Amino acid sequence: MELLTFATLTVTGFVSCAEFGSYAFVHPVLRPLPQRERIVVEKGLLKTFGRVMPVGMTLSLLLAITFASNGDSGSWWSWSAAAAFAAALVFTVVVNVPINLATGRWDADHPPAGWEQTRGRWEFFQGVRSWLLLIGFVLVCAAVTS
Repeated sequence: MELLTFATLTVTGFVSCAEFGSYAFVHPVLRPLPQRERIVVEKGLLKTFGRVMPVGMTLSLLLAITFASNGDSGSWWSWSAAAAFAAALVFTVVVNVPINLATGRWDADHPPAGWEQTRGRWEFFQGVRSWLLLIGFVLVCAAVTS
């Protein structure tokens, strides 16, 4: 149980902090950049986050479910954390991933019409899922300390 608790806290904490940090501190800096520079940076972020977060977010959900299913940790806190991680993953797969795939194909010098609205939609759902991930992590912490 100690190893499961440690792994759950470590992985969910890393994923939550990375995604929330991106939402709260990185993307606000990108918004005012000129079109070309913003798209180049967005595409670069897709390469770095796109390699780590699919595994990290899926692992966060699996660890949260395993943690909630295991012995004393199966409290309201743990199951609520698992639900938050599940909802974040659903938003990611349904909304953010298709937009990420499209963004990755854009020509920074000649983006498609409406590209800013598309990125605005992505940012809105990045906010939703970032808050869900952060809430999930806080709920895991509450489960561990309760």
